[in-house]
Amino acid sequence: MLLLTGFSINANADKGNSAIDNTASGTNLVLVTIDGLRWQELFSGADPSLLKNEKFVRQGHHVQEKFWHDNEKKRRQLLMPFFWNTFVKEGMVIGNRNIGSNMSIANQWHFSYPGYSEIFTGVADHSINSNKKKLNPQISFLEWLNTKKDYQHKLAAFGSWDVFPFILNKERSQLYINAGFDSAKGYALSNQAKLLNNLQKEIPSPWHNVRLDSFTYRYAKDYLLTVKPKVMIIALGETDDFAHDGHYDSYLSSAHQTDKFIADLWHTLQTTSGYQDNTVLMITTDHGRGSNADDWQHHASKLAVQGYMKNLKAFPNGIIGSENIWFAAMGPGVRARGEIKTTQEVKQNQIAATALTLLGEDPKAFNPTAGSVIQEVF
Repeated sequence: MLLLTGFSINANADKGNSAIDNTASGTNLVLVTIDGLRWQELFSGADPSLLKNEKFVRQGHHVQEKFWHDNEKKRRQLLMPFFWNTFVKEGMVIGNRNIGSNMSIANQWHFSYPGYSEIFTGVADHSINSNKKKLNPQISFLEWLNTKKDYQHKLAAFGSWDVFPFILNKERSQLYINAGFDSAKGYALSNQAKLLNNLQKEIPSPWHNVRLDSFTYRYAKDYLLTVKPKVMIIALGETDDFAHDGHYDSYLSSAHQTDKFIADLWHTLQTTSGYQDNTVLMITTDHGRGSNADDWQHHASKLAVQGYMKNLKAFPNGIIGSENIWFAAMGPGVRARGEIKTTQEVKQNQIAATALTLLGEDPKAFNPTAGSVIQEVF
């Protein structure tokens, strides 16, 4: 466990100041996570074994007409056009196991809380063994940055899942976090933020603990333009929940809409003072999923099935392949290399160190036990 010693945290970190351009110096970073989006769809587009399965695709959704093409590369472009036509060409991506590009999680559970904790802290803490709302004992790289003068009041996290305040330990870290069904507050609200607050109350979510991603993204974008943080997390959740529900049609449509959000985010960054040509965009996922019609809805390790995930006892060996993930980045400091073949397995616990390095910070000063940087980025 990494303990907090030798510094104090500003208890007013929730209060942004829209009059200050926090991006004026140094590199900025936005990290987008897409919950449970399989590497199979990212790199190969819609899966024909699922796309043509009436159990998972309902009449009237027309996803086959939208997302199917016999050519794999064209198929993935149909699903995520900005990612493949712009992002990968100007940046890099790893995780396509079909070409020997391998990345996986380091934690032994293969589900969300342990995965997000590993992304943000660089540590695979095996004691984090459930998705329960338990304050994370580990320190995220954002929390560490929040102790540095150049970053105070300049960090924010937005998430669709209501567990993020616990994953990032809002109580201790004092980060600005808007997650679940939180309304915008704590800064000078724009008219759009006020409208979003009303709409979120009026439009029901299909889930009790996850809001629709449009609210998460729109809240984040408004905060980005109003407060101008240096580092921001945007954690989208629909893909995972639609997959659990067995709605492959909505899973694909959500992935496609997420690509539109990322395109709009990049356009916003490149047309906003302080962010243009000065911001790194990183994208990843918290875990993988199964690889066929029997198990694609699920994710869990063999150990997790024996414990927290007992509802998956039909899979005594866990969900094979749910440890496999992917990572992409573009922006200053990132080599434009497109799809990269890895020489060894890249791990999820390397993302935090990579983010800090791109920000010009020393990851060893953050946590010497955290995963090392992803060398393929540089």
